[in-house]
Amino acid sequence: MGLFERYLSVWVALAIVIGIAVGQFAPVVPDVLSRFEYAQVSIPVAILIWAMIFPMMVQVDFDSIAGVRRQPKGLVITTTVNWLIKPFTMFAIAWFFLLVVFEPLIEAGLAREYLAGAILLGAAPCTAMVFVWSYLTRGDAAYTLVQVSLNDLIMLFAFAPIVMFLLGLSDMTVPWATIALSVFLYIVIPLVAGYATRRYVIANKGIDYFDNVFMKRLGPVTPVGLILTLVLLFAFQGEVILQNPLHIALIAVPLILQTFLIFAIAYGWAKAWKVPHSVAAPGAMVGASNFFELAVAAAISLFGIHSGAALATVVGVLVEVPLMLGLVWIANQTRQYFPEEQVSS
Repeated sequence: MGLFERYLSVWVALAIVIGIAVGQFAPVVPDVLSRFEYAQVSIPVAILIWAMIFPMMVQVDFDSIAGVRRQPKGLVITTTVNWLIKPFTMFAIAWFFLLVVFEPLIEAGLAREYLAGAILLGAAPCTAMVFVWSYLTRGDAAYTLVQVSLNDLIMLFAFAPIVMFLLGLSDMTVPWATIALSVFLYIVIPLVAGYATRRYVIANKGIDYFDNVFMKRLGPVTPVGLILTLVLLFAFQGEVILQNPLHIALIAVPLILQTFLIFAIAYGWAKAWKVPHSVAAPGAMVGASNFFELAVAAAISLFGIHSGAALATVVGVLVEVPLMLGLVWIANQTRQYFPEEQVSS
């Protein structure tokens, strides 16, 4: 795990502090940037979000999906949990805590915005960081790539309908055109651009150049884009946070419970089906963690950079790494209960 991934929560915390400071002591910065909008989309934020997502999409190899036949059970588990269970348990848990348990502590309208952010996190299974979790659990790298590629392909078609349905259940009305624009901007464009870039570089330079030179040069783009996006987000959100610091902890509660629940479902199912640990552990991590870059992007696009939904997705970023490292430890400590299989090179 690289320096950025290892201390992601630290960098996010620093981005929070810097962003709030910019909003409080240099309010002209967010004021000026807020003027650069088109169709309610912040152009500076959109550029930074594309910078976050594009390097991840370049890594997706759809040709690898042909490997589904080698371990079909692993893909059945990860796709079922991620698309038929996870979004709905996230909605149920977040609704229960944010609108019922914490009802005296959070104003109703703001609680629904936080719920919307949780829904966006629940509808976006992990893409990039799962490769780190796979490595730390000695997962099958080739099969992890298959899992991620298939989930990204499903996300292209399933993300918008699931989000629309669950937002409707939470009494949050978002026009279909707005959802479609968000999917086009932050899934379709990066996915097509990433696929085209991958094919072009490999065709002209070879796979070794792509893996060892191109991706290493492109690697720093995502963390820089993420941190700058969070600084801007908290520059806009600073006043809300200073007035309601307890809300950060309250939002974190359902997100933490959801993470452990989804891991337990996928990991337990894999154990029952006797799936090899090298497939079971990364598969459980895909659903337990989130494609938080997409969730942040969609929250900003749908509800605005000032919204509670955007804040909730950032809390997801803040808690993810410590939680996932804990799940990595659990997976490594329970390896002996799973059949082993030779990890692909």
